[in-house]
Amino acid sequence: MYRRFASNIITRRGSLVAPSPVRKSIITPETVVTTLPSGFRVATQNVGGQTATIGVWIDAGSRYENDKNNGTAHFLEHMAFKGTPRRSKSSLELEVENIGSHLNAYTSREHTTYYAKCFNDKLDQSVDILSDILLNSNLDKRDIEAERGVILREMEEVEQNLQEVVFDELHTGIFPKNALGYTILGPVNNINSIAKSDLQEYVKTHYRSGRMTLVGTGGVRHDEVVRLAEKYFGGLQHGDSSSEFHPAKYETCELHKFVDQMPLCYGALVVEGVSWTHEDNLALMVANSLIGEFDRARGFGVNAPSRLANRLQNVPEIQSFQAFNTCYKETGIIGIYFVVEPTACRSLVEAVIEAWKYLATEVDAQTLEKGKKTLLTNLELMLDGSTPICEDIGRQLLCYGRKIDSDELEQRINAITIDRFREVAEKIFMRGKISTSIVGATKSMPKNREIQDLLRV
Repeated sequence: MYRRFASNIITRRGSLVAPSPVRKSIITPETVVTTLPSGFRVATQNVGGQTATIGVWIDAGSRYENDKNNGTAHFLEHMAFKGTPRRSKSSLELEVENIGSHLNAYTSREHTTYYAKCFNDKLDQSVDILSDILLNSNLDKRDIEAERGVILREMEEVEQNLQEVVFDELHTGIFPKNALGYTILGPVNNINSIAKSDLQEYVKTHYRSGRMTLVGTGGVRHDEVVRLAEKYFGGLQHGDSSSEFHPAKYETCELHKFVDQMPLCYGALVVEGVSWTHEDNLALMVANSLIGEFDRARGFGVNAPSRLANRLQNVPEIQSFQAFNTCYKETGIIGIYFVVEPTACRSLVEAVIEAWKYLATEVDAQTLEKGKKTLLTNLELMLDGSTPICEDIGRQLLCYGRKIDSDELEQRINAITIDRFREVAEKIFMRGKISTSIVGATKSMPKNREIQDLLRV
């Protein structure tokens, strides 16, 4: 499994004024973090219960690859469950089944994650399994050859998902000179040529103590998880990702892939966003909430629609739209993904531009407060269960270097003033450089230059 772009949860820094009173309706258990001498971090949040989620978050993904080995991080994910010197594939599957555990993994452009859902008394065994498949996979040549076909079939499925196509093309166009523009699966040539030595080299280079975090949530004790980290990950080579990190630079792109007779157009309209830790990120997350989403097939957005949804639900040719704000270490992408009939491309673009202008010049304090409350509610709803909490902690430690508690987050969101919000919206949306990626009968889609002109009017 892989994740093409990261979802935003929080940001680390912000330009703050005096914070508003914090709502104390829910008391969140403390997240305890310990950094071992090697740089390996351990984090836990005891939310109680008889089960736990335990996982390893690694600061490694497709953006740390090159032309020759692009796809290696994802290929490794496939190989992790094929067996180790201590566990054959069948015995691994049987062991996981016998202890009632559930293993999962995913790869994104910046991160790799392996985690287990298990009973509390099987925590030691689950961490043993995770460390074994991460660090000691057999990487048997026969298994490698077998997985090539599996990944190629996965690529075929991705190519049928036009949302995936749009975002892959968008990243390639916006970051043409950086590995951030690579696809996660990699090109066909690489999938067919990645060898055992490539996989071994990737693990040796990137699976280092300073790039890895062990996170446990549910019915866990911090001291026990620290002990397990020392026991199973104590032999990792030291190091972090600084030497392999190459900053990406946003470049405008206009990718209109014309496919005649397609009943719908699938596309994205974006400007450059900001990094995970940028001071403007929280304001952009609120902006994202105010833009909202709409899906005509499900009626989603009709009962509590955003201003943009109210306008576009009256245009029958528009099927759906979704605002998104994707962050990376040094940059980001913010905009709208949409599905429309070809004749509605211009209507969609004009409505989005009007919505951006509204956020930059007309939005009032009352509307801003609604956006803040919507964002806070959505963030709270996302953290339902030990697994999403575990994912949130792991992502935060990799992105911000620490876990930001809910009270601090709420203070930062409530501290955004109307003037500050408009300032950020004006800078990002009104002065941003337009990029587009669209697939379908695209002749009616305005060119970037036309869209840019609309922002200036």
